[in-house]
Amino acid sequence: MPPKSDSVEGIVLGFVNEQNRPLNSQNVADALQKFNLKKTAVQKALDALADSGQISFKEYGKQKIYIARQDQFDIPNGEELEEMKKANAKLQEELADQKKAISEVESEVRGLQSNLTLAEIKSKETKLQSEIQEMEEKLNKLRSGVILVKPEDKKIIEDSFAERVNQWRKRKRMFKELWDNITENSPKDQKEFKEELGLEYDEDVGVNLQSYTDMLASLNKRRKISR
Repeated sequence: MPPKSDSVEGIVLGFVNEQNRPLNSQNVADALQKFNLKKTAVQKALDALADSGQISFKEYGKQKIYIARQDQFDIPNGEELEEMKKANAKLQEELADQKKAISEVESEVRGLQSNLTLAEIKSKETKLQSEIQEMEEKLNKLRSGVILVKPEDKKIIEDSFAERVNQWRKRKRMFKELWDNITENSPKDQKEFKEELGLEYDEDVGVNLQSYTDMLASLNKRRKISR
């Protein structure tokens, strides 16, 4: 008697039949994490299904490989396979035509979006005129010798910037060492593991430590020259 679909065995059986490919217990446990199933429960369910003949399995040393029973599937004959191949080839051609049509439409949309309306042009012109005026006012102040930032305030800002860049570098190194230790013997794909944990690298949020390190090096160089 087949297990209930919402039981552990039912969920595992459904997954094995759906995949219809060789699987070990770790593969199944990883895929069914969304059901909050532990690996021990998955292993127990796989063994029970194998013992009852609802799935097949083979042993390779200490490793057990499970697969759906093939006698439950309708296997097409040679003529049916040939028809399926022809249908697939036709679908692939239609898909290629659709992709080409979509690409052409997207290209046309991008071209239209790149053209500003008269109202947008006037708005942009007004904004640019305002920015130019602000820049000219700042330039006039600089030409007249007005100090826009006090030396002591500048030093506080630069010191704060240097401290934060150094902390960033230190913490990035600490994280890398910790991450390498955690993932060294892990069977999981590092990218998938990172996504599961909700981790984001600097590059994921559009920042780069090297650019700030270069800025800090340039700042230190200017300080040495000014001394």
